[in-house]
Amino acid sequence: MEYLGAARRDAHQALDAVVVGEALIDVVTTPNSRVEYPGGSPANVAYGLGLLGVPTGLLTAIAPDARGVSIENHLRRAGVTLLPGSKFLDRTATATATLGPDGSAEYDFDIRWELQAATPAYFPKILHTGSIATFLNPGAGSVRTLLERAHRHSTITCDPNIRPSLLGSHSEAKATFEDIAALTDVVKLSDEDVHWLYPSKTLEEAAGHILRLGAGLAVITTGAAGSRFTSLSASITVPAVTATVADTIGAGDSYMAALILGLLTRGTEGFAPAVMEQLGRTAAAAAAITVQRAGANPPTLDELTSAVGAPTSAPQAFAFDQV
Repeated sequence: MEYLGAARRDAHQALDAVVVGEALIDVVTTPNSRVEYPGGSPANVAYGLGLLGVPTGLLTAIAPDARGVSIENHLRRAGVTLLPGSKFLDRTATATATLGPDGSAEYDFDIRWELQAATPAYFPKILHTGSIATFLNPGAGSVRTLLERAHRHSTITCDPNIRPSLLGSHSEAKATFEDIAALTDVVKLSDEDVHWLYPSKTLEEAAGHILRLGAGLAVITTGAAGSRFTSLSASITVPAVTATVADTIGAGDSYMAALILGLLTRGTEGFAPAVMEQLGRTAAAAAAITVQRAGANPPTLDELTSAVGAPTSAPQAFAFDQV
């Protein structure tokens, strides 16, 4: 977490968003092909934010091997800063995705997750984390410590992106999620995440439960059925955007990146229904663009603005707050 040190302030003071979490190589297999793409949910979110014009840094754990170089170059092309302390592993992680006839993906992971420790001194406007990074130790403990230090200074967003094959018992995973949610301002989950975490709750009940844990906004995506936005004062459903699906890889991460862009540009109206609707429509448009293309291939700001049909602007550079 060296990027938060005072000595690094000048180099990174323009970062609006910092994403903390795994970066890996998606090995995508079909009956006829095998292709490698840079991936990992947090890295995909960072990449999506970069394409949307948000000054973004990624704190992760990769190796200085060929796959790690591929990830770093991929991030650089989107304008994302790979933050110091991110290259120290002996092997870059992989996730093998096997695609079904409908474009859905099943994953098998080869990953080690940890972070190098440091004492934070400055924080970005938005700090995003989630997925494997919040569950897999020893790195998960470091992520939680960072959130505990940052949650009074940054807006914290989280997408648990549940991967049951990498989790411990259900009770342990739920406790970990709820511990993180208590430090989070905006939680985004898929309906599959909700059904796994809370099999006895409806989506509405789960959203209310997450707000009671401490979040200010719970967003639950339901594929073609749209998204449900629930704040402390209102709940709305935002329709999905119809699209021809090539595959679903990275769609949720593109949605998350566009949601973060919306949080950065929403002004001072909090989570009023009109604000939630705009957040949801923009995020849904980003996901629809992504599913029409192979791999985690999110939209640029121009593509998203064109698809939404309303002004969407990148945020102005945000200087770090001093702690």
